[in-house]
Amino acid sequence: MSIKQSKTSRPGRMNRYQAYRQKQKNMDRAENAKGTLKRFVLLLKPFWPLVLLVSFCALTAAVLNTLSPKMMGDVVDAISDQVDVKLAGGAISFEPIKMTLLNLFLIYFVSSIMQFIQQYTLAGISQKLVCSLRGQVNEKLSRLPLKYFDRNTKGEILSKIINDCDNLSNTLQTNITTVITNSVQFVGALAIMLYYSATLSAIPIAFLPVSMAISFGFSRISKKLFRKHWEQTGELNGHVEEMYTGHNIVKIFGRETASVEEFNEINENLYHITRKANFVSGVAAPLLRLVNNITFLLFCIVGGIMIIKGSFKLGTVTSFIQYANMFSSPVTNIGNIINTIQSALASAERVFRLLDEEEEPQDAPKYELLEQETEAVYFPLPKAAETSQGLQPVSGAVAFEDVSFRYLENKPLIDNMHIRVEPGQLAAIVGPTGAGKTTFVNLLMRFYDVCGGAITVDGIDIRDLSRNNLRSLFGMVLQDTWLFRGTIKENIAYGREGATDEEVIEAAKAAKVHHFIETLPEGYETQLDEEGSNISQGQRQLLTIARALLADPDILILDEATSSVDTRTELQIQEAMKTLMANRTNFVIAHRLSTIKMADVILVMRQGKIVEQGTHSDLIAQEGFYAALYHSQYTGGIPPEDGE
Repeated sequence: MSIKQSKTSRPGRMNRYQAYRQKQKNMDRAENAKGTLKRFVLLLKPFWPLVLLVSFCALTAAVLNTLSPKMMGDVVDAISDQVDVKLAGGAISFEPIKMTLLNLFLIYFVSSIMQFIQQYTLAGISQKLVCSLRGQVNEKLSRLPLKYFDRNTKGEILSKIINDCDNLSNTLQTNITTVITNSVQFVGALAIMLYYSATLSAIPIAFLPVSMAISFGFSRISKKLFRKHWEQTGELNGHVEEMYTGHNIVKIFGRETASVEEFNEINENLYHITRKANFVSGVAAPLLRLVNNITFLLFCIVGGIMIIKGSFKLGTVTSFIQYANMFSSPVTNIGNIINTIQSALASAERVFRLLDEEEEPQDAPKYELLEQETEAVYFPLPKAAETSQGLQPVSGAVAFEDVSFRYLENKPLIDNMHIRVEPGQLAAIVGPTGAGKTTFVNLLMRFYDVCGGAITVDGIDIRDLSRNNLRSLFGMVLQDTWLFRGTIKENIAYGREGATDEEVIEAAKAAKVHHFIETLPEGYETQLDEEGSNISQGQRQLLTIARALLADPDILILDEATSSVDTRTELQIQEAMKTLMANRTNFVIAHRLSTIKMADVILVMRQGKIVEQGTHSDLIAQEGFYAALYHSQYTGGIPPEDGE
């Protein structure tokens, strides 16, 4: 199989890169540049006094820099006059030269002070702005519903928080004042040149369209090439990540040679694209220098003729040459800056789009949870019933009452679901992939709200509780473990705020992980890498179980929590689970049906409906869908599909 064929045989990876390329194309320009710019300017409102100071400093520095060529020409004229005096036999006086040089020094000094104040102040503004913007994004993410994170990858979200905010900061700090300075210098240089001589001014003005065509033309071409460069770089990075993450699979199937060949092909393409991009972007500079040199040559010829005729002095022509450079250089600078500003506006638009995302509906709780000294959790009833019925303790009865739900408007997933799980029961949820098991948990935790019907806990609609109060009832142990960078003790203590060291150790003992922790050199103070990658999958799972034990929830959700451990450890975990699941309502999402034989009720899901429910023995006796699933795992048969 050729490399090209092998690439097409992996549509998942290629689709990912096609999506990446499309996003890269959309990143260059803002869809609504005017509206985004207006909104970005409003972000600077708290800093208006400092922005005015920066603008004043930039304008002052630009004006002073515009005056400096005139002063330099005066120095040349003063020296030329003294040479003429000396040739005529007179005495040379350096006073005019000294005064002109002193004035020039003052201009440079004040200009430097203005630029220092400008950069120092702008650095503070840009960093405060990006700090505030990141804070807004972070707060926004905490208020977004789960569906937003389902639609967007971690990389995309992190890119908005880090890369896009940094892009805004860098553009604000380096390019905004450059636009002001170059604009003032461009207009100032043109005005001064026209004031002194329309004839000499016609030379740089005539070559201005040529310089603009070179600058903007090559910028547009190089921009497309550099876009391809980053696309190819992304593909190369993706290939390297994929091959080295799955290097065991590559070796098992003997694909080392094919992997290297594919890398070489992508790398070769990257080489050619990058070489072409750098060449095109580099060609503009010598061409612009050629235009400037031709302008300089014409200045020398025309200026020399004017000097000979006596209509111009040498210093004036010298000043004109500097003004011509000051007139033409902004064309190149602003041409490059425009692309940068467009990129910054696109970054701002992506950040604003995130900030405009629809948030979770605001809580309007009718009930609150109270934690008494006895550590029991209570629901206060509505005030009208409070005096007659008092406070009711949480028992953990969960019911789905005619619940309907859909992710997409025209594709119902759950329809008219009726479930009741009594306090203290162990309810197992089984079914084929796509039956709705994960959606069941998402609805129970209010990651999504139901489209119809109601979910109740102890007869209270969960929408009448705040999300924080509702979720404080639940503990979750998932198949995909999640640990953060920190010590083992901190990861276990994450289950309950303010947990003591003794409580952490007791939870670890109950989860059968204490002995393992004690064998580590630093014990409970052992630092875990990101996602706990420096310990095994089974050990990570044990730590998450210890965390759930410490949380001591009223309702527990288990997603095949023992699937990643060996048989011996599984038996230990099951013993710990008996303690964990005692005196609370438990939901178990089961993949291995042997683990749920002792469940009080088994809910069999199929195409978003509960098609069967009962105990294991009852469901086996019915010889229905559950029985077919069960026998397929232990008799080697093919499990039934949803469509059957």
